[in-house]
Amino acid sequence: MVSAAEQLAANLNFGALAKAEELKKRIWFTVGALLVYRLGTYIPLPGIDPSAWQQIFNSQAGGILGMFNMFSGGGINRMAIFALNIMPYISASIIIQLMTTVSPKLEALKKEGESGRKIMNQYTRYLTVVLAAFQSYGIAIGLQGTGSVVSEPGYFFLISTTITLTGGTLFLMWLGEQITARGIGNGISLIILAGIVAELPSAIAGTLELGRQGALSTGLILLVIVMAVAVIAFIVFIERAQRRLLIQYPKRQVGNRMFEGQSSHLPLKLNTSGVIPPIFASSLLLLPTTVANFNAGQGPEWFTTMTTLLGHGRPLFLILYIGLIVFFAFFYTAVVFNPTETADNLKKHGGFIPGIRPGERTAEYIDYVLSRITVVGALYLAIVCLIPEMLIAYAAVPFYFGGTSLLIVVSVTMDTVAQIQGYLLAHQYEGLIKRSKLRGRQR
Repeated sequence: MVSAAEQLAANLNFGALAKAEELKKRIWFTVGALLVYRLGTYIPLPGIDPSAWQQIFNSQAGGILGMFNMFSGGGINRMAIFALNIMPYISASIIIQLMTTVSPKLEALKKEGESGRKIMNQYTRYLTVVLAAFQSYGIAIGLQGTGSVVSEPGYFFLISTTITLTGGTLFLMWLGEQITARGIGNGISLIILAGIVAELPSAIAGTLELGRQGALSTGLILLVIVMAVAVIAFIVFIERAQRRLLIQYPKRQVGNRMFEGQSSHLPLKLNTSGVIPPIFASSLLLLPTTVANFNAGQGPEWFTTMTTLLGHGRPLFLILYIGLIVFFAFFYTAVVFNPTETADNLKKHGGFIPGIRPGERTAEYIDYVLSRITVVGALYLAIVCLIPEMLIAYAAVPFYFGGTSLLIVVSVTMDTVAQIQGYLLAHQYEGLIKRSKLRGRQR
């Protein structure tokens, strides 16, 4: 027998979307906010020679600058006021989450519910300001040190660039929060998604141009297309995969009535860590190459040798890349999911896993299951990121076809579509309730 929720889900269509006025307002607000973000990526920093910076960027595009340019929607390529994008806010969020494992005060705030989350969000904003100012000042120093990019170097340029880039990040942080509150989807994730998707057409055009010039064969381009479709399908399958633990609740008596015991499930995602492991692993491995390129080979010999071994597609790079992805997958999963806390909450509400004693034994069992599915999740991340990485290294395929960008695009799209479906379901439920009330009055 088909449930009412399944019937409503099957009936979701554009007609239902046209009638959901609140949802349409949220979608238009989100589109407008993302357009504002895209306009900001075309406003250059004052005092910069765009042609000189373009030459320097092209020489560093294979390093960490290329990866962050992908996340910033071309903001670094144009050295725009949104060049830092939202990355300092993401770094601050991760640092605050990591600190909850070592700081009893932050751990207590995390357990306080809504009020605790507000205070932690405030700490995240403060740390974002610090990180953005530090990174902005570093960028200003780096630009001034090139000699040809800055037209009038000096303290005024350093201060104005630091303030401009920091202000751009804080504006995007505020814009992302507004999208989350008044729009549809997670605002921070949508800003990153918009940056990647906006640069995708130029990446496709560049790849086709390489094919026309003979730098890339037609077979290789077709292989990239087939691989991208296959990887997207694989990501969708794994991101939806869950290991559900059966939770049983005993019989309970309320007044003179006895209620039967209920059962539910504790869903454990196969990939709890999300896209954090590939981003961290790529950043760490691309950093030495970027530093070496800026120094133009003037560093010590051992450093030059190390950066050569860590080049794209080199065996050492691939081995370390896989190792770091696996490490961060386990590390970040341990940070965001606490089996002991979950077991205590189940025990507090009378829930238990059949055959497992509540409390410590339940925590051990959840940790046992979580560790094993994280192995599968880490291998999935390694496979998704490794195949495109080899194509980037050996076939000069742009970063935009890499595993990290596909992971972000697919994951954020799935979350946003799920939220839209939730709004449509709520709207149709409201319509059913109103119609049933109207029929009751007519009777």
